[in-house]
Amino acid sequence: MPDGIKLAVDVYLPSTWHPGQRMPTILHQTRYWRAMAYRWPLSAFKESLPRGLMGHYAKRFLANGYAWMSVDVRGSGASFGHRRYSHAPEEISDGGHIVDWILQQPWSNGQVGSLGISYSGASAELLLVNQHPAVKAVAPMFSGFDLYPEIAFPGGIHLTWFTNTWQQITDSLDQNTLPFGGWLANLSIIGVHPVDEDPNETMLSKAIASHRLNWKPHKEALGITFRDDTPPSNHDLPNIDALGPMWYQDTIDRSGAAVYSFTGWFDGGYQHAAIRRHLTLTNPQNKLIIGPWDHGGRRQISPYSLGPAQFDHVGELLKFFDYHLKSLHTGIDQEAPIHYFTMGEEQWKATNMWPPMTTPLTLHLAPQYELQKESATEEQAKDIYSVDTTAGTGPESRWHTLVGLPINNPYPDRSEQDEKLLVYTSTPLIEDIEITGHPSTTLHLSTSSTDATIFVYLEDVSDEGKVSYVTEGMLRGLHRQFNGARAPYRDPIPYRSYRRADGAPMIPGEVATLSFNLLPTSYLFKKGNRIRLAIAGVDKDHFLILPGPPPTLSIYRSHQYPSQLILPHVSHKK
Repeated sequence: MPDGIKLAVDVYLPSTWHPGQRMPTILHQTRYWRAMAYRWPLSAFKESLPRGLMGHYAKRFLANGYAWMSVDVRGSGASFGHRRYSHAPEEISDGGHIVDWILQQPWSNGQVGSLGISYSGASAELLLVNQHPAVKAVAPMFSGFDLYPEIAFPGGIHLTWFTNTWQQITDSLDQNTLPFGGWLANLSIIGVHPVDEDPNETMLSKAIASHRLNWKPHKEALGITFRDDTPPSNHDLPNIDALGPMWYQDTIDRSGAAVYSFTGWFDGGYQHAAIRRHLTLTNPQNKLIIGPWDHGGRRQISPYSLGPAQFDHVGELLKFFDYHLKSLHTGIDQEAPIHYFTMGEEQWKATNMWPPMTTPLTLHLAPQYELQKESATEEQAKDIYSVDTTAGTGPESRWHTLVGLPINNPYPDRSEQDEKLLVYTSTPLIEDIEITGHPSTTLHLSTSSTDATIFVYLEDVSDEGKVSYVTEGMLRGLHRQFNGARAPYRDPIPYRSYRRADGAPMIPGEVATLSFNLLPTSYLFKKGNRIRLAIAGVDKDHFLILPGPPPTLSIYRSHQYPSQLILPHVSHKK
């Protein structure tokens, strides 16, 4: 790089390539090792082992006439340098210099695309900050846009499990050991692949040593409450906004490149990130797809179908890149810009707008812990809930998948957990009801403390009594106020700033209004089933638990304080 930092790269060309042949290039920039080295005894089987995390993507692109280039971003893998913070300006500008290098190669036809999952997905999107004319199309997959509400502080509540786990993973990788590797890590039989000219790994050792200065995301997050807080020990980072594409959205949009956003309904909070990205960026050739997938799209997750994803991600990407980098008529330009999957109905659908046309279905919290369409008539009605701090969403959740952990049995029957929560359930449905978009809730409540964390779960109760998770939302009471500010991006939900100036401690015993959206979904509640709203005060498995004794909540459901759930109902009546 111009500042002298050396980056480790792997370049792959199709086996049929011959001098004089030129082709487009796919650039993959990762901080999770571009390739792995297998030492004895695994080295005897290395040909059958994956070289990199995106190996199956690379093979398909190579077979379809692309060059593929994988890069360890600075401060990671076998690359030199250290990371002041994720996607710092110098890391972003590296991408532009790499594209310049690609264009000088004898196999390059001057057309470059980029893709990646999670961190490398953000790297693909941020490549556009350089506004390099050779970069025609990118596919940020399962990655964030506005990181504070999507992954680090959903609802303003620190997702401590994620930031702590992600720091452990990156610390291990940056020191050339496998995270959670057990005896494998101790034996050092798997590590990052050194560059070819470093057979004795001398350069690799020096590169690994330089990573010791890398930033500590969990440590920094512990010093943050509001989105405009400066991390106490990292004054290079202005605030958390500087970590995500939202910070650069205008520059990204001016690049003119087409952007294809991939995400899943169980992809942490990233399905909302993909929606925000798609609504904000203005290129008419941009695409959005939301499937019934986990983070990375490996698993199909629905109460009605669970198993390996039944979708050809690479084939869909080839349609996109073939059109933009090879000028092939793949038909993708004739399709609707948005495709999404409705769980329960188990059907793919297409739309030109998000959310699609819906009618609000309002369900009120009612006596006998019911949800009903009729509005409240009582003047002083409320339900008392002593927060159970043992409540959680378990080890196979939408949040666990963010670090690549498999979720083979996600959200098993929620009946046992619901016994710890305050739940409101509808009568059996007289017809199928599809909800697609962003459910929301308004809760009027008082608490015995000066702050509270509120979690709500939208659930489907079968006629046999099985309780299936649909989606969830959360809000910290401190962040309950809206200040009327316009969102810095296009978003289908009301904008909440999460800034220090808008914070407001709760007053014990005083009724406060918490209005917030649940994470978007598309789900069919079937005739005979019941809709449930479950309310918790903690998620012990994932989120910060506020200090102090567990609070007691009073949830009001009176004429004056009509707490309610609002569902985006898609009507199929003609």
